[in-house]
Amino acid sequence: MNMSVSFVRIDDRMIHGLITTRWGKEYPCDGIIAVNDKAATDPILSEAYKAASDKKTFIWTLDHFNKVKDKVLKSSTRYFLITKNPQDMKKILVDMNFKPSDIKTVIVGPGNDRENTIKLGDNQSFNQSEADAFEAIQNAGYKVEFALLPDKRIGDWDKFKSRFNY
Repeated sequence: MNMSVSFVRIDDRMIHGLITTRWGKEYPCDGIIAVNDKAATDPILSEAYKAASDKKTFIWTLDHFNKVKDKVLKSSTRYFLITKNPQDMKKILVDMNFKPSDIKTVIVGPGNDRENTIKLGDNQSFNQSEADAFEAIQNAGYKVEFALLPDKRIGDWDKFKSRFNY
């Protein structure tokens, strides 16, 4: 059984203490792969994210992830795969056809309240473009579940998609 990716999450804060402490209890991991073009190309941001975890942490651009995705799948290391936004996760799971074998659910964490967003729960607000990404991820066969923490689940995409005209 290939356990190269043990957890897939969309979180606008990407890497923070709750990722490895709370989520790590439910989904064991040895390292973190965060995919975000801005963070990967900004040395200060990249170092800050790496410092936020005691796990081996990689901050990659989408392009770099696409080049090494097969190595990730073949790795014996268990990684959390995290993107800052739903659109990047859609690019990975749908457009790049990255299929971690044991992953059936994408967990969506914080999404900041911003203009033109719809609030689904505390600190979970998303816009139409993000909703389009959720729909594409679900249509690719994944369950999209909204949960800040393992015990703070507010529902899955089917519960909320009508708010975005789906």
